[in-house]
Parts: sequence; structure tokens; C-alpha cells
Amino acid sequence: MLLVLAGVLAVVLVRVFVLDSFYIPSESMEETLLVNDMVVVNRLTGDIGRGEVVVFKGWDGTTTIKRVIGISGDRVKCCDADGRVTVNGVALDETSYLHPQDFPSQPKFDVTVPAGRLWLMGDHRAASEDSRAYMKDEHHGTISTDDVIGRAFALYWPFSRVRTLPVPESFAKIP
Repeated sequence: MLLVLAGVLAVVLVRVFVLDSFYIPSESMEETLLVNDMVVVNRLTGDIGRGEVVVFKGWDGTTTIKRVIGISGDRVKCCDADGRVTVNGVALDETSYLHPQDFPSQPKFDVTVPAGRLWLMGDHRAASEDSRAYMKDEHHGTISTDDVIGRAFALYWPFSRVRTLPVPESFAKIP
């Protein structure tokens, strides 16, 4: 009996402090994540990097999921002469994750991310209520790093779509 209780306690502790699961409720992250997909979330976030997919307490208090485009101190802008989002003057190649029938952003923006905050965007920009929708708030649409619940690092359901969620190479070029 003690062994069973220890096992249950270990599972509960891992679930509460290390790993979690998140259900995708909307099309805002398509084609990367589809409605009803489920992802594994690492709650031990540490430093959050550009290009990571994070689960966080959203602007309206609900739990949601988006891609980190800019971190503290970054200047995130749309769009350059070729219609691309830039971070610190470096154009992002978003072809590996941006919805194939979408565009980098309809509204133009130019935001410097405040300290301790993140600029987030969905991969299906036309269907995503993300930082762009809240640019007029006191934090210019950014969310606090304290609101991040964790990093989504693997898609595990449905089994036919099981895979990891790596950071796109385009983000490695940003100073």
C-alpha cells in the first residue's frame, strides 16, 4: 500500500511541478497545432526563448497557447519591404510554421518588448487573437513572463501527429 501511495504521489508531483498537458481549443496555432490536438508542457520554463510555443495565462485570464516572437528588449515590427515580421531588424522566415494560406500580419506594428515581458503570436495569424490585438494596452500587447505556465515541447495526440515542437531555425539568426 505504501508503494502505491508513493507512486501516486510521484505522479501528482510531476504533474503539478514538472509536466502538464494542454488541449488545443482553437485554430490560432494551425497548421502547427490543430483543434483537439494535445501537447506536453514543461512547467520548468527557465529562460523563455524566441520561437518557443508556450502555454500562458492570457490577456483575458484564460489559459492559451502561442509562439514567442519577441523577448525583453526586442524590437518586433511588421512589416519590412518584403512583408515579413522582423525582430531586432532581422526578418523572420516563417514558412516552417506560418499557416500556408496566411500572411505575417494584417495590422502593422512596431513594438519594443518591455523588460520581463513577451510578444506572442499565433501561427494562423488571421485566426489568432494575440499580442497584436492588445497593442493599445499599458504593456503594448505583451504578457508577463510570470504568466507563462510552461513550454509546449511535444504533440502527443492524436497519435498520427506525434512529434516534437522545435524552435524554428529562423530565430537563431536574431541578435
